[in-house]
Amino acid sequence: MSSSNPAPGPLVDGPHDPEHDPRASYALEPDQVDRLTGRVLSTTGRTAAVHSPIDGSPLAHIPQSSAEDVAEAYRRARAAQAAWARTSLEDRSAALLRLHDIVLDRQDEILDLIQLESGKARKHAFDEPLHIALTARYYARTARQHLETRRLSGVVPGLTRVEVNRVPKGVVGIISPWNYPFTMALCDGLPALLAGNAVVAKPDAQTMLSALLGARLLEEAGFPKDLWQVVAGPGRELGPPIIERADYICFTGSTATGKVIAGQCAERLIGCSLELGGKNPILVLRDADVERAAEGAVRASFSNAGQLCVSTERMFVADQVYDRFMERFVARTQALTLGATLSWESDMGTLISEGQLETVTAHVEDAVAKGAVVRTGGRARPDLAPYFFEPTILEGVSPEMICFGNETFGPVVSVYRFHDEADAVARANDGDYGLNASIYSQDGDRARRMARQIKCGTVNINEAFAATFASIEAPMGGMRESGMGRRQGSEGILRYTEPQSVATQRLLRFSPMLGMSEETYAKVMTLNLRLMKKLGRA
Repeated sequence: MSSSNPAPGPLVDGPHDPEHDPRASYALEPDQVDRLTGRVLSTTGRTAAVHSPIDGSPLAHIPQSSAEDVAEAYRRARAAQAAWARTSLEDRSAALLRLHDIVLDRQDEILDLIQLESGKARKHAFDEPLHIALTARYYARTARQHLETRRLSGVVPGLTRVEVNRVPKGVVGIISPWNYPFTMALCDGLPALLAGNAVVAKPDAQTMLSALLGARLLEEAGFPKDLWQVVAGPGRELGPPIIERADYICFTGSTATGKVIAGQCAERLIGCSLELGGKNPILVLRDADVERAAEGAVRASFSNAGQLCVSTERMFVADQVYDRFMERFVARTQALTLGATLSWESDMGTLISEGQLETVTAHVEDAVAKGAVVRTGGRARPDLAPYFFEPTILEGVSPEMICFGNETFGPVVSVYRFHDEADAVARANDGDYGLNASIYSQDGDRARRMARQIKCGTVNINEAFAATFASIEAPMGGMRESGMGRRQGSEGILRYTEPQSVATQRLLRFSPMLGMSEETYAKVMTLNLRLMKKLGRA
């Protein structure tokens, strides 16, 4: 399968020169925007404006979908899925491998668009095409491992043949967030496609263009056009009709919304996977490499301006290294290059919206008013971008402060001392979340033992979050109110399938034979069970 579409030009017009101010030299080309927005299924005649958080400039007007458009999206997706499910695993895998190459070849275009829509630093935007390439290659190379029909042991050796097929669910509804607009729009859908499903996607309204570019690249890689449908509009309007027609729902977003979605899926008896909120901890143990821990803490806390589901908002540091660690952590944070630009030089970009800025500002102001100490940062920086907030380190945060247990989702971290490691683990487990954690220690065995005590779906040792996030074979997801289900690994693709057992019986039937009475049959079966145990059979 190959695409007949010609290779398009770049979405962003302007010199790729870091000396230039991108707010003055970059603009989206209207015809390229039209190609993207034309992929939205919309008959309403309504549009919604999208603006760049870099400087507030308009990027596009996104057509808005209705419940009827959602219904049409499912109709088209189901028609395409019926044919796609008959496509060989080899052809599906080949399309994923083509996508791998296209994403790497077009990464500059992808990065520009991600940055213009989200305002994040370029090095953090790079995580997105990197993650999609890793995901596409992993599932393409392991398709048979996950999806090929498997032979299992039958009840009667030699006479009962059992196979398990992996049958696609049908059409998967994916509701993706704004914080990683390219990777979150695609990464959950790639294994769904490989498993033989179609997708109806509703990306967040703030970052539709990045998601639409992803849909376009899927078609260029050879996936059938109708297999991946995109609708646009408020979640409160489109969420219910998406769930009403889906065979499975994948959602990434807030815990509050996730609970509503879980209830709606339960009403229909369909499955769902939910990656939700977090208040993620780091533990810096007494034997930690302080410099390495400080470097990791900066990335853990301030990557994507803290707008990352697995970013750190709570840090527990052993007394023995606390002062040295804080000195290096504060110094490294103060050394960050801040800026809302498209160049590689910025270490941290802007928040995405006025709402995010208001939340971050309110959390910091509340903490300071109640006695917390700002070690660095603590201010909005409208001179850099309308929604920019400095990377902020707080000490003395206590339970009555809003930021103590509530997710900030911004560049704010609270640091606490600990003396006893058991107490540190208990404090790390405090609250209702359980998404990601990190442990810094030079004793790997000890850190891994401690990891088993932490109630988080992923735990990184001597790393902020990338070790688990980029290891696509490892499942990723949350415990407790941080969600249910997993992306990545075998769990990330098997969630989109139904296991179907097929058993073929030879010669012997499961009832009395050759004039045998029911009582004699029961005795024969009992002897057979005892024999199987002696032979070590499962």
